Amino acid sequence: MSTTRLLAVARGDEPADVLLAGGRVVDVFAGDVVEADVAIAEGRIAGVGPNYRAHDVRRLDGRFVCPGLIDAHVHVESALITPAEFAAVVVPHGVTAVVSDPHEIANVLGLAGVRFMRDSAAGTPLTMLVNASSCVPATGLATAGAAIEADDLRELRDAGALGLAEMMDFPAVVAGEPRVLRKIEVFEGRPRDGHCPQLAGPALNAYAAAGLESDHECTTAEEALDKLRAGLVVFIREGSLARDLQRLLPLVTPRNERRFCFCTDDRHVDDLLDDGSVDRMVRLAVANGMDPPTAVRLATLNVAEHFRLRDRGAIAPGRVADLVVADDLEDFRAREVWAAGRVVARDGRALWPAPGDVEPPRDTVRVDWPRVTLGIPAAGRRVRVIGVMDGRLRTECLVEECRIEDGRAVADPGRDLLKAAVIERHRGSGRVGLGFVRGFGLRRGALAGTISHDHHNLIVVGADDDSMLAAARAVAAAQGGLAAAEDGRVLELLPLPVAGLMSDRPHGEVAERLRAVLRAASGLGSALRDPFTMLSFIGLEVIPRLKLTDRGLVDVDRMQVVDLFAGEN
Repeated sequence: MSTTRLLAVARGDEPADVLLAGGRVVDVFAGDVVEADVAIAEGRIAGVGPNYRAHDVRRLDGRFVCPGLIDAHVHVESALITPAEFAAVVVPHGVTAVVSDPHEIANVLGLAGVRFMRDSAAGTPLTMLVNASSCVPATGLATAGAAIEADDLRELRDAGALGLAEMMDFPAVVAGEPRVLRKIEVFEGRPRDGHCPQLAGPALNAYAAAGLESDHECTTAEEALDKLRAGLVVFIREGSLARDLQRLLPLVTPRNERRFCFCTDDRHVDDLLDDGSVDRMVRLAVANGMDPPTAVRLATLNVAEHFRLRDRGAIAPGRVADLVVADDLEDFRAREVWAAGRVVARDGRALWPAPGDVEPPRDTVRVDWPRVTLGIPAAGRRVRVIGVMDGRLRTECLVEECRIEDGRAVADPGRDLLKAAVIERHRGSGRVGLGFVRGFGLRRGALAGTISHDHHNLIVVGADDDSMLAAARAVAAAQGGLAAAEDGRVLELLPLPVAGLMSDRPHGEVAERLRAVLRAASGLGSALRDPFTMLSFIGLEVIPRLKLTDRGLVDVDRMQVVDLFAGEN
């Protein structure tokens, strides 16, 4: 880009490349809307105001012009599609940049997985800013496929990583463990994102004092206020499972709104296609009473300033011409999307040619089936049970009497007490963690998947062992996926052969296959909106209270493996 020419256009001495004329600009600095033209030169905004000339004049006829939306925190892998396909879905919704944490694939493949994500996005108009994954594995209480240490983080930093991604091992941070503190120190002076669900008091003070700057795990206004008072920026999350916006929105006021950003975290392809991404959050915030320019600011300028991105997040001279043209701010939907000064989407349709995707990583599911057993010898009648709640990542630690048959503890679907298993799939060790879960509602059959945050072992819940094994074997044979099975027969399967996390098929096809497995899960009795996303999170041992990994039941409050049978250690 020629700065000399940009300044000449800004002064009005030379014509712009493109002039968006007759629009209403959402000014996220002043928090209002102004009638103004936008002059674009060489992919940047040269000027905002009257009296500009251009080689190409586009009449907006009073439509609104907003900065391109920025997702403050997202795991692209959770969309179940490659970054190239992800861009084709979210850019037409007005999302021109995302701050990505590729720790899902990093937990499977390490740095090679991070490089794949970067390379896959490179041929698209989506700016995928990569935060270096800080917790691979999340803790030592599960088996992952790779590990990333401080030296690896330095390599990612020197290769252009924006900052440090969510530091999930909050107990280790609070305790001051040197290995974790070294990771934080690698990104001194750069953004360092946090993850500290339900942390409060002196422990929260210690976490913030370590240099972490944000949190996206707040589920109540009270918790979010504690985080604000500790100096953290609160990322309001609205994913496929965790939907926190309406609970947190009452906390946002004109006095504190600059300390909030919008993020999706984990959002499946079907939800992205049907409801959108960050644009959905803007609509929802406005519908719940937020001033439209403020809602846009939480999805643009606030994110940009938190991550020290001075080149985007607003419509102002010198900034990248990432723009969204919309008919209405009350029902915010992208009519046209611009990236670096060119139209890349219109009326919900991507306009760039599909890039030749890079060769994805495959063959990452390794299970030694003769060593896998799902039987649970009864060692008492009272068992610890993972209690799930629709729309929440946090689980309860329940104690229930189990059903015993032939000396074994078995599922009792009539009481919504299902068996759960996590089968190690990275090394073929045959290790299996076993437990029980309540809240899925399956009356029969089983659900399985190779998405199990963040270790991504093979996870399955079910009403009987035959169905559990059928579903688990199906996803393993597909080298990853989601499956529903009943009486030893597979009902539906969505293959995810890219690291066991993503499909190699077009996004529309993936969405249809996903809807099919969700329908099958519903037919088995599950009343959860998205039981596969819930399934993927009952193994995440950094969100309270009780979780299951290949090493067994994890009491997250104590950060230790506990016995399945209550009263025994």
